[in-house]
Amino acid sequence: MQCKNHPDEVAEYFCTSCHAPLCNQCVEEVRPGVYACFQCAMLLSVSKGESTLADKRERTTRDRSKKKIRWGPFQYFLVVSSILIVVMWGVVIFGGRSAPQRTSTFSKNSRVLLFMVHGALKRYAHYEGNKYPERLSELVPRYLSLRESELSDLNRLSYTRSPEDGYRLSLSRPEKGDMNIILLPKGIQYVASKDEGA
Repeated sequence: MQCKNHPDEVAEYFCTSCHAPLCNQCVEEVRPGVYACFQCAMLLSVSKGESTLADKRERTTRDRSKKKIRWGPFQYFLVVSSILIVVMWGVVIFGGRSAPQRTSTFSKNSRVLLFMVHGALKRYAHYEGNKYPERLSELVPRYLSLRESELSDLNRLSYTRSPEDGYRLSLSRPEKGDMNIILLPKGIQYVASKDEGA
């Protein structure tokens, strides 16, 4: 049998689609062991390309949907930090902190009470618009944690509001021979006790 394109050549192959006889020059190997003429090979490759494009489109849509679902560490970090910022602003805007709990008894050490009241006065000024209370008892319970029975311990302190300093806080009766500590909003003053040198 002769090649359909070259009548003087012997046909060694047949096209799998149109079954035309083909010589070595006219045959196209579409897949291993599968042969076709030039026109049928073109049609096969075009139809194969269309299915490949459809597969690619399907794969990209699947990948996009997977990417939308996935959350990485950065997204979690953003969410957690945003929540923390909102909570902190809520605390700053909507109220003062509760008074810290005591760690020692006032009856044993008056200076512990002195410094705790000093801290409570600073918290009071922060949340009450830089004002100071008339009396120390106004600090309880929001800024100073004291029981009813311990309110009398405040009498061991001397507290006066001052237009120049803000307030002056000290022990009413310092220990004999000790320096008297006067606490102000801006710092600490040390004054020699009156009993010293007597």
